[in-house]
Amino acid sequence: MHLAILLLGSNISPEKNIRSALALLQDCCGVQDVSTTWQTPAVGSPGPDFLNVAVQVNVEQDADSYKWHVLRPIEENLGRMRSADKNAPRTIDIDIIVWDGTVQDANLWSRAFVAIPVSELAPHLIEPVSGKSLRMIARDMRDASGARPRLDIKIHP
Repeated sequence: MHLAILLLGSNISPEKNIRSALALLQDCCGVQDVSTTWQTPAVGSPGPDFLNVAVQVNVEQDADSYKWHVLRPIEENLGRMRSADKNAPRTIDIDIIVWDGTVQDANLWSRAFVAIPVSELAPHLIEPVSGKSLRMIARDMRDASGARPRLDIKIHP
C-alpha cells in the first residue's frame, strides 16, 4: 500500500467538479484526509480563480499505473480537455504531489496553490535547499499569493 498526497484544482464549476473528483477517488481508493479548500488566482493564463484541495489517499498500484489508470480517467470523466496552453481553465486537474513521503512535483516549493493546501497534510516536509519546512514556506506564501481559505466550502470524503 502506498500513501499519496494529490492536489485537486478546478476553475470551471470548481465546487461541483472537486466534489465529484473526490467522490470518484473515494470509490477507488481510501481517502484518508482532505485539506481546507483554497481559492487562488489563475497562474500562467488569464481565467477565473481556482479552488484547490489536497487529498491524502491510500493506493495499491504504483504511481505510474495510478496516474494513467485512475487519475487520468477521472479527469476525462469530468470533462478535462487538454490543450497547448497547460494553464488554460479546466474542469479538474489531479496531480500527484507526494508519493510515500517523496515529493513528486517541484512546484510544491514555489507555487502557493500547491504549497498551501499540501502543507495542511504534510507540514513537516523539508525543502532540501533552504531546509525550511513546508509549513513555513506555505505561511510565507499566503499573503503575497492572494490565496484565501474558503471556509464556506466544505469538501469531505
